[in-house]
Amino acid sequence: MKNKVNATTIKKANEVLRRSVNFTPLQHDLYLSKKYKANVYLKREDLQKVRSFKLRGAYFAMHETPKKQLENGVVCASAGNHAQGVAYTAHEMKVDAYIYMPTTTPKQKVDQVRFFGGNYANIILEGDTFDASAAAAKKFAKANAMKFIDPFDDPNVINGQGTVALETIDELERVGVSADYVFVPVGGGGLIAGVSTYFKAEMPDAKIVAVEPKGAASMAAAFAQGGPVELDEIDKFVDGAAVKKVGKLTYELARENVDSVMNVDEGQISSTIIELYTKNAIVVEPAGALSVAALEDVKAEIKGKTVVCVISGGNNDITRMTDIEERSLIFQGVKHYFLINFPQRPGALREFLNDVLGEDDDITRFEYLKKLNRSRGAALIGVQLKNPKDLKPLLKKLNKFDPTFINLQDNELLYSMLS
Repeated sequence: MKNKVNATTIKKANEVLRRSVNFTPLQHDLYLSKKYKANVYLKREDLQKVRSFKLRGAYFAMHETPKKQLENGVVCASAGNHAQGVAYTAHEMKVDAYIYMPTTTPKQKVDQVRFFGGNYANIILEGDTFDASAAAAKKFAKANAMKFIDPFDDPNVINGQGTVALETIDELERVGVSADYVFVPVGGGGLIAGVSTYFKAEMPDAKIVAVEPKGAASMAAAFAQGGPVELDEIDKFVDGAAVKKVGKLTYELARENVDSVMNVDEGQISSTIIELYTKNAIVVEPAGALSVAALEDVKAEIKGKTVVCVISGGNNDITRMTDIEERSLIFQGVKHYFLINFPQRPGALREFLNDVLGEDDDITRFEYLKKLNRSRGAALIGVQLKNPKDLKPLLKKLNKFDPTFINLQDNELLYSMLS
């Protein structure tokens, strides 16, 4: 299967896609270049027609499907960007698409798929998880002799995603520079497989770095085990890259062409989402922030180098921003939660405010219910610090006030119950 993905097949895909997808800009980013003392370029796939690179693979895969088979319709399973890419292509090609989505998919995402696909998008909500939905989709496709459009582990999908690299190299050559590093987000591996294959053929000195969320590092697991393995659990925060198991073909191509795999904490990703918006006015989804978030961990290596970061998508649900900000503040070490036992007497809260909190500390959450016939009662308190260095004196004062207090960041089970 690997021989079906190479620079020639990616160029063929580009000849098809250039008439139907946006040639997205490769933008030199002044802010990031100054911050990291490097020459940083952003490949803006968030400006694609469906605000994600996924359109490329979906479109080319459907274009390469025999017309006779297309007449039966196509099937896919996705809770996000792949579904939108298939829906858009189905509408343009006037092909019925049966799009399976988990029953837990937010209405906003379902509505977007319906918007792009119009009357050609037949949305089936089935299964509580993506895996359950995908299993139902494949069963339906087989029973009805329909083409299943895989989200990543398909040669034509990978060739389509590889055109991101073709456009990037064309733009780099136009301005007379070569990339030293290329950072690419990884979920199932379709994008990294295509991009790394083309770069190693056309700009072989560039170091290709695959970037995964820490809570869903399935490509790193595959590299360690010598093949795709299914992770027991994943953190679904970076939903566009939260994949339990990478594809067989995507792994093989990545193993051959990728120089290194790294993972980034979800908190750092959250900070990057906020930074890109406030400093650059760029709206990215969590997966779209992966490549830029990685720079913080390799700033010494990239100093003075030319760096390309693929911004894979911008389909961020605005209602998630509160959670994103929360994760960012916790990652930066300025927001903390505690369970503290208070004496049930008048003045206890005032004592806490005066004797425990610093002058720059702020209470962001306070939950307490007085218990009858008890001398003490537990309170949940959220505290935001001005500086992470203020934590040590705060903990010392807390221990004096209540030696039995619990720092929820040290107790994963209790912390997970915060909403």
